[in-house]
Amino acid sequence: MQIDQSEFKDIIDNHPREKRSLIPILQDIQAKYKYLPSGALYTVSKALCIPTVDIIGVATFYRAFSLEPKGEHQVTVCVGTACHVRGAPKILEEFERKLGVEAGSTTEDGQFSLDSVACLGCCAIGPVVVVDNDYNAQTSIRSVDKILKTYRKKKKEK
Repeated sequence: MQIDQSEFKDIIDNHPREKRSLIPILQDIQAKYKYLPSGALYTVSKALCIPTVDIIGVATFYRAFSLEPKGEHQVTVCVGTACHVRGAPKILEEFERKLGVEAGSTTEDGQFSLDSVACLGCCAIGPVVVVDNDYNAQTSIRSVDKILKTYRKKKKEK
């Protein structure tokens, strides 16, 4: 996918040209493209006078940023202690099986990205699966199909 470099400049222009704007700019780029294209990092580097290597360091430090394209829907399975003891590893395996990808990957059709996290901070309702920003509490292996069907259906409705 070819991206017009002027789109990055439009995003940058919505922020002060200061180093403290780096993370908000990266967040806006990530929100628009679902990842940080390399051209965007270069453009931000020039605009804020920050070395590209430092921007890459920030982008790889924070889990919220990705240098690889993400799917239309982001599926995140909590595998922290409370969720783990309630079956989260098996739930993650079921998502991997149903989507045909391992955690940390995106489906070939670009519809889903699957990740796991150490904790989402909502242990009382675990195991928890977050799709986009929707929290699915007390998830079981049996609910994986229903969750995926909901988001596949949303794509068909568009």
